[in-house]
Amino acid sequence: MKKFRKTWLVVLFAFILVLASACSKDEGASGKTDDNDGDGKGKETVTLTIGSWRTEDTAAYAKVIEAFNKENPDIKVEFKPSKNTEYNTILNTALQSGEGPDIFHLRPYAPGIALADAGFVEPLDGLEGLDAFPEEFLAASKGSDGKQYGVPLNLSTTQMFYNKKIFKELGLDIPKTWDEFISLNEKIKEEGITPIALGSKEGWLLSAAHGMFGPAHYGGNEFVDKITAGETDFTSTEFINSIKAMDELKTYFPDNYEGLGMEDIRTLFFTEKAAMFPMGSWEIEVVRSMNPDLDFGFFPMPSAVGKDPTITAWVDGSFAINANSKHKDEAKKFLQFLTTKEFGELFTKEFKMISAIPGVQSEDELVNGLSEAANTISTPYMFVVHFASGNPTSKATLELELQGMYLGEQTPEDVAKKVQESAETWFEPFQ
Repeated sequence: MKKFRKTWLVVLFAFILVLASACSKDEGASGKTDDNDGDGKGKETVTLTIGSWRTEDTAAYAKVIEAFNKENPDIKVEFKPSKNTEYNTILNTALQSGEGPDIFHLRPYAPGIALADAGFVEPLDGLEGLDAFPEEFLAASKGSDGKQYGVPLNLSTTQMFYNKKIFKELGLDIPKTWDEFISLNEKIKEEGITPIALGSKEGWLLSAAHGMFGPAHYGGNEFVDKITAGETDFTSTEFINSIKAMDELKTYFPDNYEGLGMEDIRTLFFTEKAAMFPMGSWEIEVVRSMNPDLDFGFFPMPSAVGKDPTITAWVDGSFAINANSKHKDEAKKFLQFLTTKEFGELFTKEFKMISAIPGVQSEDELVNGLSEAANTISTPYMFVVHFASGNPTSKATLELELQGMYLGEQTPEDVAKKVQESAETWFEPFQ
């Protein structure tokens, strides 16, 4: 009887070991359930998170992730954006604590490069597909060490959007000179319609507007080349004239413009209470979602100094990998997907933006028109591409001083002087 009991216990113990072994094969190293690919070999499902400031793009990114998962079903991707005005703080705090999303939207030029230089971003050495981008696009996320840290996502542009119906009803033509532009504003104002939907409550609106209006007065690319080489500065007549123009245009802004922010001015345009909207290409789909029947187009800003008209264009963000991510290989697979023509075509279709991937066309007439203009008559957003460093940044200084000017606390000359003083603290050609 004792011998039978001992044999029974041995069999039971062996059965428990077999059962435990079988269970362990169904779990990955992280405790996640394996997926069986049909050949007896399980693949662990990895979850990647993406951080971004584009909360309005959640539905579009769901389609991007769906396309990625057709070839990568074992990589789950979650798009978790933050509010635009809170994104920088949230991301920087997380990175400094060794955390944060696996992949994140990298601000272009100086802010993003600063994160790379601080060691928070994984270099993309050997990532396939990067050679598809022009060097000037890659420069938006290239570190001081010469390494590439981001995959360029899109080109953004700023230009004047206009309401085609209002222009037709008032018999207005697209202006070819700055004087024609001012006359056009006068005619619209006489009809009791707000000519330009712009407010000064949010500083970034003013630097963006200056990026569009400024080149008409300082001369575009020629001036940018001179000032970045240290051959002129912000106290020059050309630059001061660009600030004076910003001041003079306030008579065409909405009533109480000092208290109006982004949502306010967008609403004025899509409700057709304002004829023009000086804004970025990223607003196309937002405006359309608010008023699908709104018929609007764009025109480049005509020059006040005998130059060609221009729109402003720059690489507006790249996608990067968190240096502390535990899933860098999987994150690189996602970034590699972002270099493909398949993604570029999907991006232009779903986001109605200009893809940074050369040769990608959009089905949208307005987007294609902006893409062509960006390739032929663009000038850089000078304060993003070249003067977004310093503490506070020279870009932030421009914004603050322009707000002061609109409150009657600063003259255009004061604004230019403060911007120059800011740039002199960090910009080597001025030192």
